[in-house]
Amino acid sequence: MLKTTIPFIDLRDKTLVDLTRRTPDMSRAQILATRRTYGIMSELATWICVPLLDRLSHRWLKKTRNPYLHEIETFASIVGVRGVITLNLAYEWGCTSGAYTRGETISLLRILDWPFPDMGKNLLIALQKGPAGDFYNITWPALSGVFQGMAPGRFTASINQAPMRKHGLGYVGDWWMNRRIFRKQTALPPAHLLRQVFERASDYAQAKEMLLKTPIAIPAIFILTGLAPHEACIIERLEDNAEIKDIQTAQCIGAANEFHSGFAQVGKGFRPREPDSGGRYKQCQGVSLYDLAKPDFSWLRPPMLNTNTRLVMLGDAATGELRVQGFEGSSMVTEIFVLERKADA
Repeated sequence: MLKTTIPFIDLRDKTLVDLTRRTPDMSRAQILATRRTYGIMSELATWICVPLLDRLSHRWLKKTRNPYLHEIETFASIVGVRGVITLNLAYEWGCTSGAYTRGETISLLRILDWPFPDMGKNLLIALQKGPAGDFYNITWPALSGVFQGMAPGRFTASINQAPMRKHGLGYVGDWWMNRRIFRKQTALPPAHLLRQVFERASDYAQAKEMLLKTPIAIPAIFILTGLAPHEACIIERLEDNAEIKDIQTAQCIGAANEFHSGFAQVGKGFRPREPDSGGRYKQCQGVSLYDLAKPDFSWLRPPMLNTNTRLVMLGDAATGELRVQGFEGSSMVTEIFVLERKADA
């Protein structure tokens, strides 16, 4: 498969709306690709369902007075196909993430798994600016949230989808009940909270405080690393509660798509996300510093690398190192983006 170069776009004096105006074809292609996720039946179903889902998503954003409502509406207007609003509230993905002590600094490894096709080849890196400083957002056009990023001299962070809350109704029934719970919430979606953290948090401690205490609309798992070896944590979140695991003296901590705190026993429990959340979690704990020091990601193996893998990222906010590569399953579909700079440069 032909590898492409990941676009790098400096948005420090522009906005995400400007980015979408600059890349409407990429945005449109990605939205249309999501409709083919499960083949022809998926494509037919989405042509019927997406208009309704867009209306429901738009209604929820208005009801909750979401601060990015106008931005998302503008995305939809620019792209010109249905599904943009729905995609901005989509949380049907999995991830594996880990924090690793590397000498005097700490790195965050992030593998994002999303079933939507073509996300690996359509990703881009936007350099954005907020009141607290610049940050690199590894993202896609027409998305308002931040799913993973690195703020040089401050912190690196990402989101893993939380396990599915059980209601005793089977997979489909539990999924539907959880969407009903989500629609009753008024807080920010996790990706919108992480965007505000990158824009407003001046350091690791402030980012940690925001991720621990800010209410969110749906459970999530946040992975946060700072500048020093002891600055790393996994934050498991329910809508109004949080559990935290700090790295302390360990060499690494990791997360997949299951809870390892007392949250796992709340209510009727939680169902880990596929594929093989437990296997990915265990494998993440065993990643070696020798592998992380390699210039590429050829060392990745299943189950961390799987049919849904769309990107791999390694970031170190202390050194300013950032490496990103797009994947479509086990295939590398982009060249590796490499940023090497001093954090205070």
